[in-house]
Amino acid sequence: MTVKKKAIVISLAVSILLMLAKFVAFFITGSNAILTDAAESIVNVIAGSFAFYSIYLSTQPRDENHPYGHGKVEFFSAFVEGILILIAGVIIIFKSSYNLIYPHVVGKLLEGTLIIGVTGLVNMVVGLYLIKVGKKEHSVTLQADGAHLLTDTYTSAGIVVGLILIQVTNIIWLDSLISILVGFYIVYTGYKLTRGSVGGLMDESDFTLVEEVVEVLQNNRHNPWIDVHNLRTQQYGPEFHIDCHVTLPYYFDLNQVHREISQIDELINKSGVRKAELFIHADPCLPKCCHYCHMSKCPVRAEAFKKEIVWTPEIVIKNKKHFENELL
Repeated sequence: MTVKKKAIVISLAVSILLMLAKFVAFFITGSNAILTDAAESIVNVIAGSFAFYSIYLSTQPRDENHPYGHGKVEFFSAFVEGILILIAGVIIIFKSSYNLIYPHVVGKLLEGTLIIGVTGLVNMVVGLYLIKVGKKEHSVTLQADGAHLLTDTYTSAGIVVGLILIQVTNIIWLDSLISILVGFYIVYTGYKLTRGSVGGLMDESDFTLVEEVVEVLQNNRHNPWIDVHNLRTQQYGPEFHIDCHVTLPYYFDLNQVHREISQIDELINKSGVRKAELFIHADPCLPKCCHYCHMSKCPVRAEAFKKEIVWTPEIVIKNKKHFENELL
């Protein structure tokens, strides 16, 4: 079993046990706030089941119908999880609003508080574990599931504080008010997960990856690499794809061009940057490139070297050679 599959199985098993514990707490107390936490646990179980399937699918090898692999399903999994959280939050807000107007008696709050407190601590440990594994394995699904469990931890903490206040003040309507506040927080969390997953499905560029790539290229640039531009990134589950254009001396033959491009690929994948598949397009230099070109023995130089252009993410993502950026 892979590390990712092991992590999501642990998450699913823990979610089921904690859901049962929270419903026990609800049945012995009748607390709306505890019901809120229990209802969110149902979402945890459903989302965990879907996440398990998406992890399984994302690890399948590429085939004729999926030349980039199956990794995009992880973004879809995070999207579904976000939608489920949103729905759960809205339902919680409506139900708690009703009970705020028509309050009901709650009891045995001490026992319920202890159960919710323990489940919150367990969720925190598992959530942090999932996020750690997700970042290491570059799994959007595991990070989303971990963030969801941490959200559950925060809501449990808020509910524990609220239940203690109810026991101290004996103000019953605080139960529904706390539940409503927690519901809004759950909706906000669902929105963030949904927004992030939609960005992945729409191939939003990973700016952090762009920064890592540019830093490696700038710190290890070779003289023939006159400029790098039109750099784009995409993520397919744990796999990353990088497209860019590299300006090389126009008199290089095909073997020299291939060697320089291969060196860039090797540099990116062996310098601490996340493993990626690169598609590099070679552009020929123009006379206007001479004033920032480092080729000291260039046989066709039209102008003396003046100043190096430091590569930054803002420069390399533009689809134009650097002399067109009017940086000098």
